[in-house]
Amino acid sequence: MSTIAPFAKPIYVMLKPVGSKCNLDCDYCYYLEKANLFPKKNNQVMSEELLERFIRQYIESQTMPQVMFTWHGGEPLMRPISFYKKAVELQKRYAGGREIDNSIQTNGTLLTDEWCAFFKENNFLVGISVDGPQDFHDEYRRDKMGRPSFHRVMKGIELLKKHEVEFNCLAVVNDYNVDYPLEFYRFFKEIGCRFVQFTPIVERIRKQGSPLKLASAREEESEVELAPFTVHAGKWGNFLCVVFDEWIKEDVGEIFIQLFDATLANWMGVQPGVCTMAKTCGHAGVMEFNGDVYSCDHFVFPEYRLGNIYTTPLTSMMYSQEQLKFGNDKFDTLPQQCRECDMLFTCYGECPKNRFIKDKYGNSGLNYLCKGYYKYYHHVAPYMDFMKKELLAERPPANVMRWAREQKAKRR
Repeated sequence: MSTIAPFAKPIYVMLKPVGSKCNLDCDYCYYLEKANLFPKKNNQVMSEELLERFIRQYIESQTMPQVMFTWHGGEPLMRPISFYKKAVELQKRYAGGREIDNSIQTNGTLLTDEWCAFFKENNFLVGISVDGPQDFHDEYRRDKMGRPSFHRVMKGIELLKKHEVEFNCLAVVNDYNVDYPLEFYRFFKEIGCRFVQFTPIVERIRKQGSPLKLASAREEESEVELAPFTVHAGKWGNFLCVVFDEWIKEDVGEIFIQLFDATLANWMGVQPGVCTMAKTCGHAGVMEFNGDVYSCDHFVFPEYRLGNIYTTPLTSMMYSQEQLKFGNDKFDTLPQQCRECDMLFTCYGECPKNRFIKDKYGNSGLNYLCKGYYKYYHHVAPYMDFMKKELLAERPPANVMRWAREQKAKRR
């Protein structure tokens, strides 16, 4: 059995100041329907009293000198700037000598000069949700009146650039844009985004009526069906391989793709920067607008509720046996096929929420995207081996670009 020693990792709790409220109505959003978990679903706004309680407890719980606050939604910009100014004031009050950083994830459509000036002044890292070129983005990312959002997002990105705000992009890969990997990848280079997270969308829909339409990881396969926007597992693997082949020739050290960075980290035997590719998880929770704390942003279901900050200290919830088991289960519940896999060391079964198919032995718990990831890991293995050698020799891993071109020339 794997173990996580309590306090071995700093806790990380994402904050939802407006719950699931959003000005968009993206088809694949897993969070909009979370409003149904709470009474008075039209009044889901975090109070300043709760904000202060969280900031004080969150800073006090940290074991490292740096503290990262992450603001998420819904759409967190549906709270006014005054709310975040108050948050920054409280962070300074309770910092106790620690370095405080902030990141905020937004769809970008509500950005203004005032917002961007505030982010620049307070060193916020801004994550922008954008799914590639206009046709790809507008396929699923529309507002509540059905209007496309691409041009509003791009206007927001231009404002961030104008004010020199550091930003990165979170891009969802779905059943539509997965067929166009190069067009997708080159778009982010064209708009000057150097840090990109590609997120494959995998969701299951309950067949029976329920306040929550999307299924949790515990739902039986017979009770659910794949959502139509879910990315095809095989195509996901092809998407990653095609993007990697372009990146490895031209962009190492210039464009940073989270999955590629995490793969190299695992190849080096160090902790990757993304929980889905780590051996265990459980140190990253989420707190809702009312103080409810859940095991993970993708596990906001009643069965994964850890408690409420009004009645239970944050550290007690995040270091509870329940949460430790949640984190350890990422490795402990892997099926036999995963345990025998030569790529286990870099995959670790990816996110538990996607483990709902049977492995070749008939055991449940194999990741739906296994076929795609396995293709990707074998495809990149020679390049990861080369970059690992360069790093161990204290040489830049970007040397792989020259080596990749040489290998291609040899095959001609």
